[in-house]
Amino acid sequence: MSQKKYGDEFKIGDVYKTAAITVTETHVVNWAGLTMDFYPLHMDKEYAAKTPFGERLVHGPMIFAIAVGLASMAQIGGVAPIAWLGADNMRMLRPVKIGDTVRVEIEVVEKSETRKPEQGIQVWRYTTKNQRDEDVMVFDYTMMFHERPK
Repeated sequence: MSQKKYGDEFKIGDVYKTAAITVTETHVVNWAGLTMDFYPLHMDKEYAAKTPFGERLVHGPMIFAIAVGLASMAQIGGVAPIAWLGADNMRMLRPVKIGDTVRVEIEVVEKSETRKPEQGIQVWRYTTKNQRDEDVMVFDYTMMFHERPK
């Protein structure tokens, strides 16, 4: 795990970038099995070919999970986060297709104090981008952080 960090080390406007991953058919099949989401747009090649997309799409919630996972792997927050409090304003802006490569840009957009001086709340905006640098998903991720001891 990365070195000890504290919430006060993150400033509004800071931007962090993750590595990228190419979403494969194996990812999609495994996700469907884990979540029981076998909707034909994701699983049925013939069905999907007749839709306006012309091919299967990756599950939107899977893109959310990948974004959170890429951020975790990047160890941006280190061990500063205490708890995840929720995600808001989530929008799927473009479809993600099997074979697309996604990465995440994260911006610190809000910070607030709590009743406990050793804890704070932050909102980080996750913008997931594809290989063409197009935004495919955006959401605000709220976490409680350890603050530096006073």
